[in-house]
Amino acid sequence: MLLGRLRDPYTNYRYRRLFHVLRVSLALTVTFAIVHLFPMQHSGWALVSTVMVMGNLPHIGGVLDKGRQRLVGTLVGAGIGLMLISLPIPGWGVQVGALIAIAIATWVVFSSRQAYAGLMFAISLLLVIGNGAPDFSVALWRSADVLIGTLIGIAATLVVLPHKATDVMRFMLADNLDRLARLYHAHTSATAAPGVDTRELLKATTSLLVKQRGLTDAVHREGRLTRQEVDELVSYQRRMLSTIELLLESHWTTREGHDRIDAMQGLRDQQHTLARDLSTLAFHVRTGQTVSADIRPFELQGFADLASGARGADGRMLFSPSGYLWLNRELARVASSTAVRLASLERLPSKRLRLRAGRHGLHEASHLDSKEGSQHEPGPH
Repeated sequence: MLLGRLRDPYTNYRYRRLFHVLRVSLALTVTFAIVHLFPMQHSGWALVSTVMVMGNLPHIGGVLDKGRQRLVGTLVGAGIGLMLISLPIPGWGVQVGALIAIAIATWVVFSSRQAYAGLMFAISLLLVIGNGAPDFSVALWRSADVLIGTLIGIAATLVVLPHKATDVMRFMLADNLDRLARLYHAHTSATAAPGVDTRELLKATTSLLVKQRGLTDAVHREGRLTRQEVDELVSYQRRMLSTIELLLESHWTTREGHDRIDAMQGLRDQQHTLARDLSTLAFHVRTGQTVSADIRPFELQGFADLASGARGADGRMLFSPSGYLWLNRELARVASSTAVRLASLERLPSKRLRLRAGRHGLHEASHLDSKEGSQHEPGPH
């Protein structure tokens, strides 16, 4: 029972900082025990490798990616270093060979996702050759220490309270969808310019978008979502945020345009329905369900005459009502595309999260949010 709670995705997400500290501490403890129980030379490198591979990466995907690059870089760098010191060449020849190899590796990994592997290649190669004198014992021990420390870090991340980047992405996505729903509802009910709370929500939503983008490689490494799928989800959120921000910052140059929008019966109801649909979408993502939210498109035909025939007191055409309606339609369209894309991701839903969602009060919280949204009275823009 306790083990089930500790492996619960939502518990791991809420206490990810504490669990990460425990993982790093346990991994270092194991490494300390190994280097004390067995006569390992240069054992400090094993400890350094354990910390380096785990570092500030609390999730499996990040550690797997970094650990893989560290292992590949170490093995290749140590292998080339051993080859150089085994050749019948003077010490300066070994150093020149190392410089050439490092230059080539730096060129290959420049501005690529394998930059850390290139760094470890250079470090391992330099550790092996030392001052250029052939010392196979030192070279082999240094390489072995790095490999042992790296493997311990990876094992600790996989076994001890494992935390997945995919779940971090899931909860950040759900939080952003909730914030977008709140921002849009604030727009439909506001009577003034955005307040402090609205601006804070905009800032928090943007921050989570940046963090999600940074999880792309880690999520891909875990094998449940591809880089393209993560990029698409982030893009949908960014487009919805931009549209809502335009709506929040909309200002009417004439009273006539405002009155035209206010006279469109049923528009506010559609807006409130869209806000609730976004909340429902967030609820499905957060609780690990298969997304089934059907976000209805905006029906604008009934408002066509009021928008297209809008004229000011001076007889000039008013374009603001049409633009305002277009922004709402675009938001509904992107929200619908987001729901369709989420529904197509067969590996995103989580059975474990669905089973334990009620224990965390996620069901109740979502229903309260829906009720709160439905009880707001429509207000003028």
